[in-house]
Amino acid sequence: MAVVKKINHIAILVEDIDESLLFWQGTLGIQPSDIKELPSESARIAFLPLGESEIELVQPTLPDTGLSRYLAKRGEGLHHLCVEVDDLSSILQEMKSKGTQLINEEPRLGEDGRLYAFVHPKSTHGVLLELYQLPK
Repeated sequence: MAVVKKINHIAILVEDIDESLLFWQGTLGIQPSDIKELPSESARIAFLPLGESEIELVQPTLPDTGLSRYLAKRGEGLHHLCVEVDDLSSILQEMKSKGTQLINEEPRLGEDGRLYAFVHPKSTHGVLLELYQLPK
């Protein structure tokens, strides 16, 4: 059975990372470990380490993407919760067998070598859930 290890990150969708950092960095003093463009996700992301987890500020970079449509419809705020697992394929199979609605039925490979998949909010009582398996 796959193990859920910890919260990896909480993603907050924002219109402008630099403006958002005025609060996170300027008021709370949380320094970003990195800010980078992810063209494959049409996003700019600021990574704010917080203990063993991170807050990720996510800014859409193109107007006609899932992120930009989500932002236009719902506004800024919590986008998703990401938990780290030890065996993503196994947990996805287990979820599917239990009737969980998955956005990704197979793991996707991230630019940094991590595997990830999303679980639909209909199955998690309103929270978009991302699952990560980090490279060994």
